[in-house]
Amino acid sequence: MSIKTKIAAVALAALTVTAGIASTTSTAQAKPLGWGWGVGAGIATAAIVGTAIAASNQPYYYDYHRCGWSPRYNAFGQYVGSVRTCY
Repeated sequence: MSIKTKIAAVALAALTVTAGIASTTSTAQAKPLGWGWGVGAGIATAAIVGTAIAASNQPYYYDYHRCGWSPRYNAFGQYVGSVRTCY
């Protein structure tokens, strides 16, 4: 698990705990919330999910490997065999 993924998980857990506490301690009011809460929650969720996805994927240049066969020798300089190597 990378550091970005851990930070995203901790942020999501903190957000969940904070929302749970806020919902149990606030008084009930019969008024519409408007667009502010929905847009804010959508942006926050997109940021958290986007960070988790970006942290879990490898950069694009890791997909282009150069592979080939490399000779291997023992301590005496004798040819032992070939091993496939990618870089």
